[in-house]
Amino acid sequence: MLINPSTMIFYMTLISGTMLSISSNNWLGMWMGLEMNLLSFIPIMNKSNSPYESESSMKYFLIQAIASVIFLLSILMTSMIKMDSANIPEYFFLSALLMKMGSAPFHFWFPGVMEGMTWMNCFILMTWQKIAPFILISYKLTMNYLMITSILLSTMIGAIGGLNQTSVRKIMAYSSISHLGWMISAMYVNMFMWMMYLTTYILMNATVIYSFKNLSLFHLSQGYFINNINPSMKFMMMINLLSLGGLPPLTGFLPKWFIIQNMVNQEYLWIITFMVMTTLLTLFFYLRLMFSTFMFINQTYAWKNSPTNNYLMVISSIMSIGGLPLILSLFSY
Repeated sequence: MLINPSTMIFYMTLISGTMLSISSNNWLGMWMGLEMNLLSFIPIMNKSNSPYESESSMKYFLIQAIASVIFLLSILMTSMIKMDSANIPEYFFLSALLMKMGSAPFHFWFPGVMEGMTWMNCFILMTWQKIAPFILISYKLTMNYLMITSILLSTMIGAIGGLNQTSVRKIMAYSSISHLGWMISAMYVNMFMWMMYLTTYILMNATVIYSFKNLSLFHLSQGYFINNINPSMKFMMMINLLSLGGLPPLTGFLPKWFIIQNMVNQEYLWIITFMVMTTLLTLFFYLRLMFSTFMFINQTYAWKNSPTNNYLMVISSIMSIGGLPLILSLFSY
């Protein structure tokens, strides 16, 4: 598939904006990197010129512009207000970055923007676009009321919001909001834990998004009419969905297990209990996705007659199931 040269330039500036933001040694340079990233992603979102993409790109631009203004305001307030005063600049700073990521309670724009985008752009929005705000949050990371509220609301809204959705893109959007709560918690443990969680999330998410893109699956009702997938592919898709949901003993559960262990050691028992209980609800809409493609109207009876040539799915499924021997070896150790 040939890629438009202008699109390649926008992808390069998208990556450069994130790199500039996380490598800058002053707040203004970080803001410039975020703006470069934003202005590169808007043309990528709108390359097909469809009405849905135009609407999503406009929503995304307005929200990101508001967040950038709040970010600049927090920088000015930090230089004007004395350090022994209230933590208002810090709250403004964290609120701007949480809004850029789509974390609760600033999540209201995220599912609507996801609904009008292609699967590739959805993947970029759920993964790469969160790296720079996360790194900037780590510079001023404290266990304050705003961050605790964001963790609890992200896991709760991500779980409850996806229960009554029929759009697969909105389901993945609420799933991403739920994972944001866990990623913020991982940053309180240490940055290595956050990197491990983010890497696992990107790998599992890439395989699931790749499957949806190949099937052109955008609504749950479409899954009932997909008969051209061999059962092996459906099984691997089911494994990756469950791993993305964090079902033990699959690989997606490993970073959550480490976060649970560390937060229990730090005596945040009520926070991690609430997070685990709400995350269990996310498995319900993952099961709804699997039921539509795996359980019904299956006209292929012999697995051996349908060879699987999709190596990405095979490799990711092996990685997902690989969590079982790793957990067993850790327990035995």
